[in-house]
Amino acid sequence: MGNLIQMLNKYVGRYFSTRIVFLLDMIMSLAASLVSLLLLNLFVQTDLLAFNSMIIWMAGSFVCSFLFIWLLRTYRIIIRHTTLRDFARFVLVALLKVFALGFVYGVVRGFSLTLYMMMLADFFLTFVAFFMLRVALLIAYDIVKSKMDHRKKCQNVLVYGVGVKSVALIPRLQNSPHYNIVGFLQYGVSNVSHLISEVKAFYVSTEKEFDEVIYQVDADAILFATEEDARSERDRMIKYSIKCGIKLLFAPPIDEMVDGKVSHSLRNIDIEDLLMRPEIEISMKEIVENFQGKTIMVTGAAGSIGSELCRQLATFGVKELILYDNAETPMHNLRLELEEKFPDLNFVPIIGDVRLLPRLDYAFRKFRPHVVFHAAAYKHVPLMEENPCEAVLVNVAGSRNVADKCIEYDVEKMVMVSTDKAVNPTNIMGCTKRLAEIYVQSMGLSIEQGKKSGKTRFVTTRFGNVLGSNGSVIPRFREQIAKGGPVTVTHPDITRFFMTIPEACRLVMEAATMSTGNQIFVFDMGESVKIDDLARRMIYLAGFKPDIDIKIAYSGLRPGEKLYEEVLSNHENTLPTDHSRIRVAKVREYDYDDAFAAAQELERLSREVDITAMVKLMKQIVPEFISKNSRFEEFDKK
Repeated sequence: MGNLIQMLNKYVGRYFSTRIVFLLDMIMSLAASLVSLLLLNLFVQTDLLAFNSMIIWMAGSFVCSFLFIWLLRTYRIIIRHTTLRDFARFVLVALLKVFALGFVYGVVRGFSLTLYMMMLADFFLTFVAFFMLRVALLIAYDIVKSKMDHRKKCQNVLVYGVGVKSVALIPRLQNSPHYNIVGFLQYGVSNVSHLISEVKAFYVSTEKEFDEVIYQVDADAILFATEEDARSERDRMIKYSIKCGIKLLFAPPIDEMVDGKVSHSLRNIDIEDLLMRPEIEISMKEIVENFQGKTIMVTGAAGSIGSELCRQLATFGVKELILYDNAETPMHNLRLELEEKFPDLNFVPIIGDVRLLPRLDYAFRKFRPHVVFHAAAYKHVPLMEENPCEAVLVNVAGSRNVADKCIEYDVEKMVMVSTDKAVNPTNIMGCTKRLAEIYVQSMGLSIEQGKKSGKTRFVTTRFGNVLGSNGSVIPRFREQIAKGGPVTVTHPDITRFFMTIPEACRLVMEAATMSTGNQIFVFDMGESVKIDDLARRMIYLAGFKPDIDIKIAYSGLRPGEKLYEEVLSNHENTLPTDHSRIRVAKVREYDYDDAFAAAQELERLSREVDITAMVKLMKQIVPEFISKNSRFEEFDKK
């Protein structure tokens, strides 16, 4: 089937092959000569049907037809663009043919009235044959071209699996003008060929068998009914598909169905889908009840995590949503999005910086939030290694400012977004996040112990790299692949933990809901991912071959970067919670007065840009902070 489509495309994509048209013209001309002989025999008794006479007539017809069709090149006329002038050439070919044929026959066998009648019949039949051939070819062209155009618009799809959700795709896609289900594809061995909903099921157990099925049904794509199916086959069917250049698709959610028809195209499988483990289950009902009817403030609202927090909170029926960020254009874009998607949402965008106390105070004083999600931070490791004072001002002093305002204005709960890089930090960014954790937790413990007045409960959440966040590795790889490479990986052995932005935000809200205060929650991130493997798989998904079409370049570890991130949910350094995938980190507790003094001194040193004194103090407060691949290694205790 695949070869037939390619052949048709070759011969009718633009025009019929001139060789084929020449051959057809010859066949029609010879047929006209033969039919003229047979017709004349019905009405006139003649010796023209004698064997010798027929041989001479047909041989002469062959030579004359070949000669004049070739000389006048009627076979090169584009059939779709044939004009009356072109038909005059067909008349001329027929005339020249019969005059030459009649002359040759007359010289050999003699001239007669019967011969002239034969010539007249042959002329008429030859012209009609040429004309009818063009009409037939035009009709055939239109039919085949329309089918090929439909084939181009309609993709042949193999549905993975024979489960209930896979079979349910048959009625869902039967009216789709874009997708045609040609079979079910299942891993395994079956000696029995069977139909499911009148669609054939194919079983494959090797890559060769997979290729044979793809060729047999001329498949364009493999359609997965669920993300779990795709993840389970990422090292088998998906690998085979990538090698074959077959598209990988997800079925649309049921809420994208309108009147039983697919309202949106099937979604292509992205690298994010293949990296994900089974999604962590969250009790959304309790989360909604916890935030419903309250005024919620999100710092860093225009960032990757902050904006997704806002999108999810917008569906909870909150009383008011306060967006606080110093990035003008991202805030503008977020505002437009929320206005379009949530027209009934009461929200206020505030351009402000967590480093500026008066502006921060204004937001707290005017709107009196019940809950604050603190997501404002500087997060890029190499950049913060080069600008350590700014990292301290935003991540430490900024977090301190937000926490202090939460106490001052009786905020019920502050939820701080932290990172796995705060665990045994090897860079400035990770250490500043750990220092922010220390200040917030020590303040909460001080309130809990009655040493400090206030009612705010403080919750910290740690998680790893977020798929698709601003400046993260996946968008960067996509840009490099789009440019033709090379794709830059820092080290062939470097690994990272990943989770999606929506999942990270749901976990943050779940931790905020279940917390009694002053805990640092860590999440089970699943298995770490080798970044080199990630790059290669993204290149394959883009339709290229790594190291052949797109090169991979190793640039070396960046300042402060480590090969392996810490495992957050290690049982030796965490305590269990009621949720199997959320645990509480066991960390050293700090006295609030010491934490306050340290934060104050760090802020002073950062404003004075006394980098040496500031970094030394950071290492003194957080003794597990050991710099890696950094100019600050000289300050570590030997």
